[in-house]
Amino acid sequence: MTTETHTETSTASGVVLTDVAAVKVKALIEQEGRDDLRLRIAVQPGGCSGLRYQLFFDERSLDGDVVNDFGGVGVVVDRMSAPYLTGATIDFADRIDAQGFTIDNPNAQSSCACGDSFH
Repeated sequence: MTTETHTETSTASGVVLTDVAAVKVKALIEQEGRDDLRLRIAVQPGGCSGLRYQLFFDERSLDGDVVNDFGGVGVVVDRMSAPYLTGATIDFADRIDAQGFTIDNPNAQSSCACGDSFH
């Protein structure tokens, strides 16, 4: 059994990407075979609770973007999403009971049962 250590680095935008998540994002970008991609984290209307997270790779730079580096991984948050994501921690779980990226957001007042959206 292996134990993973999830350390965090805080940034000016308030978003945190754990070391484990940074390693996973870096591996996924390397699989894409491109060095111009960054992880974009956004909040969009939708879902059963009103707002939905979006995580995707993006090469664009938009006006007002906040860009931070986590272990060589660029993380981008647009200016409209930044207030919703302040203090949020992005992690990656790879366990028998959970696999994938997780977002722990102290700004979410409530979330739906599926965990895909929040209010």
